Amino acid sequence: MADDRHDDRLRIGRRIQELRAERGLTQRALAEPAYTAAYVSTLESGKVRPSDTALRYLAERLGVSADQLATGRPAHFATDLRLRLADARQTLCTGESADAAAHFTELAAEAGRYELADEQAAALLGLGDCALEIGELDEAIGHFRAAEDLLRDAPLPRRVPALRGRAVAHLLAGDVRYSCYLLESTIDRLNAGGLPDPQALLLLYSAVIAPYLDLGAHRRAVQAAELALALATQVDDPIAVARLHRSVARTMLADGRAAEADASLARAQELYQQLRIRTELAHCHWMRGYLRAQDGDLPAAERELRTARAMLTDRHAALYTQQIDVELADVLRRSGRGDEAAALLSDLLGSLHPKRGAVHAGAAHRLLGRIAEERGAVADAEEHYRTALELLQHAGATADLADLCRLLGDLLRRTGRAEEALDVYRSGLGHRATPGTTTLGPAPAAPPLGSNASIQCGR
Repeated sequence: MADDRHDDRLRIGRRIQELRAERGLTQRALAEPAYTAAYVSTLESGKVRPSDTALRYLAERLGVSADQLATGRPAHFATDLRLRLADARQTLCTGESADAAAHFTELAAEAGRYELADEQAAALLGLGDCALEIGELDEAIGHFRAAEDLLRDAPLPRRVPALRGRAVAHLLAGDVRYSCYLLESTIDRLNAGGLPDPQALLLLYSAVIAPYLDLGAHRRAVQAAELALALATQVDDPIAVARLHRSVARTMLADGRAAEADASLARAQELYQQLRIRTELAHCHWMRGYLRAQDGDLPAAERELRTARAMLTDRHAALYTQQIDVELADVLRRSGRGDEAAALLSDLLGSLHPKRGAVHAGAAHRLLGRIAEERGAVADAEEHYRTALELLQHAGATADLADLCRLLGDLLRRTGRAEEALDVYRSGLGHRATPGTTTLGPAPAAPPLGSNASIQCGR
């Protein structure tokens, strides 16, 4: 800490000296009438740090802002950086994630160089979102964790996007229970701690749907989806308004009205965050499709899944669209379109694997096993079932393991391998979980959201 203070004094002293020399001022000319040449000499040598009053006085004499003199940041640098962050966020929302990642990388480096923690965290969050969309899960986790570290002293709602991103990355990597734990514990802290924030809760409740389903907690999944959709009613398509605020910010900044520019940028950033919620809303349609399929309403299920897929395709979210394709293939198979389903699944197997969508990779093999069995290809069916078992056991997807053991056991029994079938059935019984629970303890606290308070999450 002492070293940091010493380095800060040296940096400020060096800036005072450099700016004074650029302007052709002596130490006395800079100092008088309020201070002495000896005091300026002491500052320039880094022996002391100027008081806030002295900092403002010297900055005015040198023709810079007090912030620029204290930090070395050019005038309006932070505002300009936030404007560029909004531009990068728009690119991520509406363009190519690779282009957005290049912008966020540059912005993270600049923010770090000038010790702008909030802006650096925003850039890291953007990099995490980019990595998440293209399926680079370890990279995404690293960016989200770094953003959390920078915001460790900030209020919890500000850390929610990074926490949510890390939870989603862990889910896609196959760590279902840890993902669920991160999301549920954060929901609890927001609700029970008196910090409810509608946008933060929307991010969390929509993200927890997938791990709930994988863990067999269908009741909690349905209630989380209902709550997310209720919270989202206030979110329209904010892109036009966001663009307006960006344009206003540029105008204000060019006119030297930094405070007003900052206000417009804050609104634009909020709207771009809402654009990210379009991904979450696509997940809600995905959930609805799953429920319609479970109810046997296959045409409605297909419509919901294709709606979700179209929304995510617009977002260039390849990993998510691949996972929806697995759900869609199940609906197609049950609708008597087995060849179409098999073709869709076969195209996915190279993209889904244990460290990238393990649960849906297991589901794809399970479905291919069902299709092979229906065609009489017993050996192929068994191979797909066993591959699915290995994938789902690694991911801890309890809800699917019991059913998969039943399918494999039935196949083995029909082919005269009764002892093997019994072993598989016993294994399936061991994977059964109590319906509607995650085995992680009580459900999160209900949110105090007025008219939505009747939506009880898991109660």
